[in-house]
Amino acid sequence: MYDIARQQLVTLRDSLRFAVSRFNDAELYYGHGTDNAFDEAVYLLLATLKLPIDKLDPFLDARLLPSEVEQVVEAIRRRAEEHVPVAYLTNEAWLGEYKFYVDERTIVPRSFIAELLFNDALAPWIEHPELVNRALDLCTGSGCLAILLADHFPGAAIDAVDLSSDALDVAELNVMDYNLGERIDLIDGDLFESLAGETYDLIVSNPPYVDAHSMEELPGEFRHEPIMALGSGEDGLDITRKILAQATTFLNPQGVLVVEIGHNRYELEAQFPELPFVWLETESGDGFVFLLTREMLAEAGH
Repeated sequence: MYDIARQQLVTLRDSLRFAVSRFNDAELYYGHGTDNAFDEAVYLLLATLKLPIDKLDPFLDARLLPSEVEQVVEAIRRRAEEHVPVAYLTNEAWLGEYKFYVDERTIVPRSFIAELLFNDALAPWIEHPELVNRALDLCTGSGCLAILLADHFPGAAIDAVDLSSDALDVAELNVMDYNLGERIDLIDGDLFESLAGETYDLIVSNPPYVDAHSMEELPGEFRHEPIMALGSGEDGLDITRKILAQATTFLNPQGVLVVEIGHNRYELEAQFPELPFVWLETESGDGFVFLLTREMLAEAGH
């Protein structure tokens, strides 16, 4: 099939039709930026051909060079047959208007915390951006949240920590791309272990939070991502518990902790009934990201 496609596809329109058919036939999982075969195919083809990703119509009837047909067909094949996420095929991922380099050394950037920063949803607890002088991103991965923090809080110095040196290599590429090397310090370490004596006005984390049962049932697309960046013990909360146990020590007075936990809200509340979690509203609901201040943690004995 793909050998025939290499011989027969002429225009971008031809390639788009072929891609949508292959994606529908492959019953792909769309969890990295799109939710249907058409949008997935449009993005993959435009990005592969280095065309503007928001301008399809002007190029639909453009004839592809033989080398471009080869690139397109191979990208379609890998997405359909191997279920490789598009971000790994194009080496780019987007959070809002921010573009990041990504490959299989780190998970594909996605976070409700990014949405909260875009919408100034931390404003009731952080009244003015200039009040954040130091911020910490735990489990930084590709560095995307650290970069968003640096942009949202222009006076802040940012520490970004990850246990994976491979992920930090990817993060360094993104930090350099945004010219933030003087403001973001990338640190190889396990959560707070390399931060003795440091304190912060804001700590954010999008840690691994997939429980053991869900890990066993992950779609093929997610199995291309680093396992250590997804799973977090039997209930998905191993790392979150470690963060809660130590966060008070690393927060300044009136400091704020923001953590994403996926679908684990009720399990977390059951385990920590003494903590007055503030659940932040996102487009998908209010059960995915919690906020606690240093004072809330301290009053609950943490």
